[in-house]
Amino acid sequence: MILLHPIHRDRSYADARSDEVMRKTVEFFETKGKGRLREDDHGAVWYQDFIDFLAREGIFATMCTPSGYGAEDARWDSWRICEFAEILGFYGLPYWYVWQVTVLGLGPIWMSDNEAVKERTAALLEDGAIFAFGLSEQEHGADLYSSEMTLTPTGDGTYRANGSKYYIGNGNQAALVSTFGKMEDTGEYCFFVVDPQHPAYHLVKNVVHSQNYVAEFALADYPITDADILSRGDEAWNAALNTVNIGKFNLGWGSIGICTHALYEAVHHAANRYLYGMAVTDFPHVRRLFTDAYARLVAMKLVAARAADYMRVASPDDRRYLLYNPVVKMKVTTQGEDVINHLWDVIAAKGFEADTYFEMAARDIRALPKLEGTVHVNIALIVKFMQNYFFNSVDLPAVGRRDEAANDDFLFDQGPTRGLGAIRFHDYAPVFARFDLPNVATFAEQTEIFKSMLVEATPTEEQVSDTDWLLAVGEIFTLVVYCQLVLENAEIYDIDGDLIDQIFDIAVRDFSRFAVDLNGRAATTPAQSDFCLRMILRPVRDDERSDRVWNSYVYAQRDAYEMAP
Repeated sequence: MILLHPIHRDRSYADARSDEVMRKTVEFFETKGKGRLREDDHGAVWYQDFIDFLAREGIFATMCTPSGYGAEDARWDSWRICEFAEILGFYGLPYWYVWQVTVLGLGPIWMSDNEAVKERTAALLEDGAIFAFGLSEQEHGADLYSSEMTLTPTGDGTYRANGSKYYIGNGNQAALVSTFGKMEDTGEYCFFVVDPQHPAYHLVKNVVHSQNYVAEFALADYPITDADILSRGDEAWNAALNTVNIGKFNLGWGSIGICTHALYEAVHHAANRYLYGMAVTDFPHVRRLFTDAYARLVAMKLVAARAADYMRVASPDDRRYLLYNPVVKMKVTTQGEDVINHLWDVIAAKGFEADTYFEMAARDIRALPKLEGTVHVNIALIVKFMQNYFFNSVDLPAVGRRDEAANDDFLFDQGPTRGLGAIRFHDYAPVFARFDLPNVATFAEQTEIFKSMLVEATPTEEQVSDTDWLLAVGEIFTLVVYCQLVLENAEIYDIDGDLIDQIFDIAVRDFSRFAVDLNGRAATTPAQSDFCLRMILRPVRDDERSDRVWNSYVYAQRDAYEMAP
């Protein structure tokens, strides 16, 4: 079974400690129970019990310390990080969030050459510390160019930090906050660490009503020495962007965890509820909605896991992950919204009830695409790769499942963030050709029509500079890459052909919807419009296949899991 079942986990690990981390994390939440989980959520209770558990079991020390700085079993291992983030999302976004922002806070530290701060950080993790990432500002968001946090030289070799940061998770209790700013005299970018317990660190407020503490904080003549500075200039800039590459990849896994728990709860409710003498799951539209939700969720997990494989093999000569990573951040999270929408259309008012997990899921699933600074940021990045993806493919080593117990060294040594135009990809077409399934073939046909449009009705300079138009093109391109990753991992995990074809039944419909959207854009030319209309195709209907998917995969979840009360 590809979906997470927290009690009957079937993921294998190369070492016992990894499995222990997952098992004990599940046990913590199952012991806590859904009732307490919901009470804490409604009361916006700071999750000190969870932080104490993490410290007691040394979990962040194991999961967040690269090899060489902690215990023998400590390493930065994306294989196990993915499931850990998924489990946390499964039990609630707040618990995932404390992990997420700790990862972000650690990024600039582990990427730096400041060995003293690294050693200090490893010791703090051993003590159970959490961390924070001081990047965003209220007026400028994550616009690094406009950062107003400054370090001013004092003349004696030290500095004074002044400025404020906004939307900083864990800003109340982090051991260290990795803070981005500029040198006041030169404008040079810099990263430095600050301690929230210092009197010059002013915790202004929590900007959200939540279990999380999403801080506004201000530094007022906070004393900084060279020992506190992590990086400067291009290295600081690269650390900011590369940290986002590593840390915000977890957004997709948080979404997968939320949707999986919500699916179990929704199917269980519907299968045991009767209306007009029928089980709710007997209604044809309910089956369609549940089947679409299940198929979308399986695709989400296949894509995110496959992208992690490419992250683990990344090197200066293979940076394909820089395309696949934002696809996870943007596409997996927005698909999560679709999954919850499908489920909510079935369970209706039940989704508002205070004693359900779903009430949390319906609210929190909206946050994940927004936490990346909106979807359009990732699409704008994704389309930079479209030319090379479609027209400049090269032979590259095949990548298998990367589940080995290894430290992902390159993630903290990625180097410059420029040079995206030099990144090449393997040819996507043979991946689609290996599947003799009707809807995969229909999707491949749509893809070739889109590719032909790019050649025969080439976007103009004006269109390329029109963000609104480019976003519509980017939705189609992203879907192609997304489905390539689905198929690659479907081979690795030996996914049933019925389920693959069901996934592509949805993909064909989505492709057609995006083609309609592009056709309606004011900037679309008549020639491009003709191609858009040709892209609008119907999926190949197969009622017997849909019934098999429903019975074998979807309805089979009706009593699969219910959280301890």
